[in-house]
Amino acid sequence: MSEILNMQNIVKCYYLDAEEFTVLKEVSLKVYEGEFVSILGPSGSGKSTLMNIIGCLDVPTVGKYVLADHDVADLDEIELARIRNKLIGFVFQSFQLLPRLNALENVELPMIYARVAPEERKKRAEEILERVGLRERMKNYPNQLSGGQQQRVAIARAVVTEPAILLADEPTGSLDQKTGKQIMELFEDLNAEGRTIIMITHDQDIAGHAKRIVNILDGRLSEGV
Repeated sequence: MSEILNMQNIVKCYYLDAEEFTVLKEVSLKVYEGEFVSILGPSGSGKSTLMNIIGCLDVPTVGKYVLADHDVADLDEIELARIRNKLIGFVFQSFQLLPRLNALENVELPMIYARVAPEERKKRAEEILERVGLRERMKNYPNQLSGGQQQRVAIARAVVTEPAILLADEPTGSLDQKTGKQIMELFEDLNAEGRTIIMITHDQDIAGHAKRIVNILDGRLSEGV
């Protein structure tokens, strides 16, 4: 199994009024292709900061981060954006669908940025929406979809470009228990197909759907690393 992500001794500091706050403290983490990893921690534990660094939305203050053979420290802003768009599919708690686009158009969006031809975009978007159980909802707008359906659209959008990693931030946080369970079953199915998933959550039950749980508390990782 090939290594897809390797973090070594990551430290992240922020500064406020000349005072330094260390959010991540000597974090080391390896993730391999095809893994399903949960990063579990309470509010304020540093898990959102860690997610931002994993997703190349932020960079470490100290430490080494290699993502799919790319040393993140060597990348400028343009290269970071390119790597982020190519290698990582994001799923957020708040779905972040564009309200003026229907489900099909929302899923097509990242392929526009990737310069996929229109006919191929439509074909791939239709296929992945059918895969997540929304064959009859492709022309619906976000406000015409339930929370669970919106999250399925968001997942379809995240995986349609075949990213190396699906990075999910509290993906069931806005959903009821039954719908959340259905979304987690979808993640399990995607992982069974070989997709690498890293999920950030505060919920022990949700974390239990992953094959490996890594705990984060006060900016430090423990167990399963």
